[in-house]
Amino acid sequence: MSTTIQAQAGIPAPLPAASEVYRLTVDQFDRMVRDGTLGEDEPVELLNGVLVRTMPKNPAHRVGLRKAILALETHVPTGWYVAKEESLTVGPGCKWEPDAAVVRAELEFDASRDATAADCRLVVEVSDASLARDRSEKRAGYARAGIPVYWIVNLVDGQVEIHADPDPATGLYRDQATIRPGGSVPIVVDGGEVGRVDAADLLP
Repeated sequence: MSTTIQAQAGIPAPLPAASEVYRLTVDQFDRMVRDGTLGEDEPVELLNGVLVRTMPKNPAHRVGLRKAILALETHVPTGWYVAKEESLTVGPGCKWEPDAAVVRAELEFDASRDATAADCRLVVEVSDASLARDRSEKRAGYARAGIPVYWIVNLVDGQVEIHADPDPATGLYRDQATIRPGGSVPIVVDGGEVGRVDAADLLP
């Protein structure tokens, strides 16, 4: 009997069914941060109502993010600013911290609220270990929220994946393109192209 128990002790418990999971709203998540239940620096975000761990950052991710920030800040027009890893309410059960986002300028120093999808025109995720999630749940969530442009700076394959023209009803982007080094990535803000950057300049 004891041998059987010991053998089974190392078997992970199965994950609960979706119907058994208690899902949080953004308001509940925010209250947990305000009352200290969750520390502001906890490596978690709210994904479809569930708290999930964010992926740890490595040097390649840090460099890719810095390059994306520099490229966007060079071209973003007046009325917008580039947010770095700041909270963005994407939907009723989704509050994320995209690596970079182009957000309305009036929110840069507004301490009364976080940005919502309606305030955002472009989001960037720098992806290595997070690539599968960024291509699935994150892409669908950004599309459902109607965020016009979504970049995945794909460190695994050395390319930039551009998603534009969201269909909120299906959670899909109608236009998709893969840009490799040597090709140029258009920077589109509020419906207009404001500049271009070589894909190589977004990769470490």
